[in-house]
Amino acid sequence: MELYSKDIKKPKRVFGNIKLFVLCHGLLQLTQLLYSSYFKSTITTIERRYGLNSYSSGTLSSLHEVGNTILIVFVSYFGSRVNRPRFIGVGGLLMSVSAMLLTLPHFLSSPYQFNSVLHDRHDLCSAQSNSSSVEKCGGQGTQEGLSDSHKVWLLMGSAQLLFGIGSVPIQPFGISYIDDFASPGNAPLYIAILFAVSVFGPAFGYLLGSVVLRVYVDVDKTGSVTNLELTPRDPRWVGAWWLGLLVTSGCLALTSIPYFFFPRGMHREGHVNGTEANTPQIETEESKKPETSLFAFLKSVATFLNKYLEHQYSASAADSSLLIGAVNLPSLAVGMLVGGIIMKRAGLSLKVIPRFSVAVLTVSSLLIVPLFFMGCPSRDVFDVNLPPARPTGGGFNPVCGSDGLEYVSPCDAGCTNFTRDPNNTFRVQVYTSCRCVTESQAQARPGPCPNNCPHFLVPVMLIISLAGLIASLSHNPMYMMLLRTVPPEEKSFAIGIQFLLMRVLAWLPAPALFGLAIDSSCIWWKQKCGNKLSCGYYDNNTLRNRYLGLQLAFKVMGIVFLAMLGWKMRRTREYSLEKRAEGPL
Repeated sequence: MELYSKDIKKPKRVFGNIKLFVLCHGLLQLTQLLYSSYFKSTITTIERRYGLNSYSSGTLSSLHEVGNTILIVFVSYFGSRVNRPRFIGVGGLLMSVSAMLLTLPHFLSSPYQFNSVLHDRHDLCSAQSNSSSVEKCGGQGTQEGLSDSHKVWLLMGSAQLLFGIGSVPIQPFGISYIDDFASPGNAPLYIAILFAVSVFGPAFGYLLGSVVLRVYVDVDKTGSVTNLELTPRDPRWVGAWWLGLLVTSGCLALTSIPYFFFPRGMHREGHVNGTEANTPQIETEESKKPETSLFAFLKSVATFLNKYLEHQYSASAADSSLLIGAVNLPSLAVGMLVGGIIMKRAGLSLKVIPRFSVAVLTVSSLLIVPLFFMGCPSRDVFDVNLPPARPTGGGFNPVCGSDGLEYVSPCDAGCTNFTRDPNNTFRVQVYTSCRCVTESQAQARPGPCPNNCPHFLVPVMLIISLAGLIASLSHNPMYMMLLRTVPPEEKSFAIGIQFLLMRVLAWLPAPALFGLAIDSSCIWWKQKCGNKLSCGYYDNNTLRNRYLGLQLAFKVMGIVFLAMLGWKMRRTREYSLEKRAEGPL
């Protein structure tokens, strides 16, 4: 009974208002989700910068789940014995530090180096031979220090683990604090407001990624980039992935500071005598509410949606992030909102919910089927997917020959000279004297050859968004089904088990599984000094079939399990442990 008495006896102050806590917590959760989505929007850029494959980057993106999964049980157990606002503040600061640590590879590495014709004539063939300049290894031609991909991965992985530890108290402590000190009638409203505010985080994260990826990675080291040879659509381009992490780190720190001023306890709303504030914390099912399908989408499929759009439809990293943030994620939020309205207005019973979920997931799955045919094969690339395919000795600097074939570098096209762009003398207009180009002009222009599928980009995004919206309709009904099928005293345990299973069976392995599927469709790997780096070319048909096929397989598995559950519920009344106020089940 003395748990909160010390704070309650203090004069009323600004930070003794539960409404202010709801606002602060909504902003903190928004920033936390902004970070998570922003990191995923830049993961393919980090791959390109440090030579990571998709499996490594997928594992990296899900590592924060490890620390969270291990500690969530202990945090939930000690929740009523600690100063919850202060622990939330410490967790927020840890997340801020982890975001800062993620930027260290950029500041500790030498500037990004790419094959440049203008500066060192690299990738051009000499007049006497058809081989490019010898690749330098062990000297200035290689980046030193933390540019090594393994060291970068370990540093970033450690930062992700720290982020997972910091995120542990955010949701359970925040929701339970609101549930303890808000009036019973206002608590559900406050939690709904909390979600409404934080749901903008993922969209803002991808939009932030779209902005910073248009800025050159070494803008802090090279100053003005008006004389830059590359453009954001160049396959060698690397955007300022670290810049957004500094922004999110600052936002996390700012939104964490107010928690150190909130009291351990306060008067419950609507009561002035403090009697209810002295009631020990009772953990409700809301304190362990599993994350929504919007955030589950971020933890799996969205990790590589950028890469899929880039390689399948020739979208830049910035443009694909813009589409995901402006179209895809808002559609999922709308779907969950509409699903909640349907649940309330239609009064779906326990027997109807599985059938409703099977129906919407089936429609969502059928919408994915046309996507298998909305793409085109890989471009014809000399010495990659055209015989005789062989490893190339030069770097990765794609050019498009006047014969319509793509070449990995100007030297692979046999080019010995170039002309500058008259509008921008810092860029190449065309490569000339290309002996391997079987066409009278024997020229090649910088950049890959265009594919025939850019016009599919917007329709594909609309279909993906519609499929996600329809699938999200089942989120709230399935969550309510779980709450209604277990005794009241076992709800927290049931949701805790569901939360743990979702992390172990889905959120942790999914990015790595998608990464493996994407890596398996690679047909040409970039190499440096004999070491395999990130993938340069994918078989587009294989990439499309495996990326979409894995999604469809997961949806079909869900449909099968829900159908089995619906069949079981039709044959037994054991699940009717809670009668609804509106009528019988």
